[in-house]
Amino acid sequence: MRPSRKACPICELGARTIDYKDEKTLTRFVTERGKILPRRISGMCARHQRQVGTAVKRARYIALLPYIAGFET
Repeated sequence: MRPSRKACPICELGARTIDYKDEKTLTRFVTERGKILPRRISGMCARHQRQVGTAVKRARYIALLPYIAGFET
């Protein structure tokens, strides 16, 4: 038997779209190294996973989120 799927955290909030300027929400779906969490770990539905991916990439482009976190040379 498979365990039941988690409910999508974005659907539970009642949000239809994800804003790239809301970095507090986006950091929930990014690892401490700066990678986007996969759907099987975050528990998001396919629609919101695609929106989060796009929003994170846009937030990285305008420097709201880092491309690589914790990287030291």
